[in-house]
Amino acid sequence: MRILVTGGAGFIGSHLCERLLHQGHEVICLDNFFTGSKDNIRHLLTHDHFELMRHDVIQPVLVEVDRIYNLACPASPIHYQYNPVKTIKTSVLGALNMLGLAKRVKARILQASTSEVYGDPREHPQKESYWGNVNPIGIRSCYDEGKRAAETLFMDYHRQNKVDIRIVRIFNTYGPRMAPHDGRVVSNFIVQALAGKPLTVYGEGTQTRSFCYVDDLVEGMIRMMECEGFIGPVNLGNPTEHTIMDFARIILGLVGQVTPSTGSKILHHPLPADDPVQRKPDITLAHQHLNWSPKISLDEGLKNTIEYFRSRCTPA
Repeated sequence: MRILVTGGAGFIGSHLCERLLHQGHEVICLDNFFTGSKDNIRHLLTHDHFELMRHDVIQPVLVEVDRIYNLACPASPIHYQYNPVKTIKTSVLGALNMLGLAKRVKARILQASTSEVYGDPREHPQKESYWGNVNPIGIRSCYDEGKRAAETLFMDYHRQNKVDIRIVRIFNTYGPRMAPHDGRVVSNFIVQALAGKPLTVYGEGTQTRSFCYVDDLVEGMIRMMECEGFIGPVNLGNPTEHTIMDFARIILGLVGQVTPSTGSKILHHPLPADDPVQRKPDITLAHQHLNWSPKISLDEGLKNTIEYFRSRCTPA
């Protein structure tokens, strides 16, 4: 098939492009390089079936494709709060443009939504039936509400225009090709630990997150795209939950910056506004419809990620 991946030069998008090429598809990678990087896809540029298109999804694009993966949007708080108006335009106008394209060429389209649609959840773990607890006027709302509006557009295009849609809600994902300074907890902790600096923990570190390795996530996305009779939304993430403090200690141990005698090196900072207290996916639907669950352990995934950063980050 001929497949369009918006945000294809990003962290997750580049892994998806690589996997689709390995499956024998033709891949068009569309990215404006606001947060994506050519370094993520440089090894794909000479592939006969790979095409790079520098383009912003807030502008229409005309291509003939069979599948569309819509991943384009800044996904880390530092990036999506840098230009919040641009962030919500990317989610809403990008969804409109990609849905219009899918309608015209009769392509199946998958929306990469997010666990942020649940906000600071009052239900734990989060099921797809939960409507969320989102602040519509907070500093995170450009991303949260943008993704919620995109889901609305996908469902309305499906109901009104019979567009063949799929919706996945992505929980915390990590792995090689993460941007080193994107403000996410995994990249923050690894970069700080490799540099011998104290790890920055917001609040007391009792808030929880669940971390899914990128290869597992990509597998789930492809299974969802090719699943018949189920449009979602479906949670994709690792249901194993860790407090941020526990995770900091795991990183320090793997990097070799902590021993029983020295203890951990951690600095506490004030908790950011609207930071979720708990985040854990219920992946029952993914089990039932996709026969999917994460396979790569946190220890294995973190070792791969640490080695990636070790090869690229010079300790300060």
